[in-house]
Amino acid sequence: MYDQNQTPFNAGSAYTEEGQRSTVYDAGLRTHMQRVFNHVGAGLAISGIAAFSVYSIAPLAAIFMNPIVSIILLLVWFGFMWIAMNPNKLMRQSVATVQTKYYASTLLLGLTMAYIFASYTGDSVVRVFFITAAMFLGISLVGYTTKRDLTKMSSFLMMGLIGLIVASIVNAFLGSATMSFAISVIAVLVFTGLIAYETQTAKRLYNENNSDENNQKLAVISAVGLYINFINLFQHLLHLLGNRQ
Repeated sequence: MYDQNQTPFNAGSAYTEEGQRSTVYDAGLRTHMQRVFNHVGAGLAISGIAAFSVYSIAPLAAIFMNPIVSIILLLVWFGFMWIAMNPNKLMRQSVATVQTKYYASTLLLGLTMAYIFASYTGDSVVRVFFITAAMFLGISLVGYTTKRDLTKMSSFLMMGLIGLIVASIVNAFLGSATMSFAISVIAVLVFTGLIAYETQTAKRLYNENNSDENNQKLAVISAVGLYINFINLFQHLLHLLGNRQ
């Protein structure tokens, strides 16, 4: 018997409704990813302004370019990221609180980065920054569009990151230029992979059924990882490509 529920008209309506839902989801996802990258860009701007201010303003340089102060600030930053930026805690706080804590962390890290302007020429800092930005955008596009599940390589990337940390500590005592070069080359590969992975993760975290408030908090949480990976990629590219003072 012919089933009137399967008429072309009804089938077309179902496809139209599905298409509308897909369009709404795509629009929401684009808005979410724009939020993520806006937060990354704003965080980088805050860090850059803070670093240049410390370098160029003598009273600030006298305080924050002191090696002991820089180490203390880095330890404070690590502690802040570990305790205050815990994703589970952030999801229970207001959007304003989450955003304030994120931007406070970028300011704090920026205060420790004045050495970049003291160690490298201004032209090379700008040049490498734009190289990093171009790489970041290209890698993020790959992470956003790829159909491949990048979570499979996350454990490998984390192992590589741990290896880099250990190698950097060892080389701090050895002072080997060759080892330092090798560390930066490997670091560029590791952080390239992490940027693609973090971008895909940011895309997966978005849920159109979440409240707008929750999606805004998730955008900040995703921005944290991408911001840190950008900073690390920039520093290692600067080591490889930058011209020292």
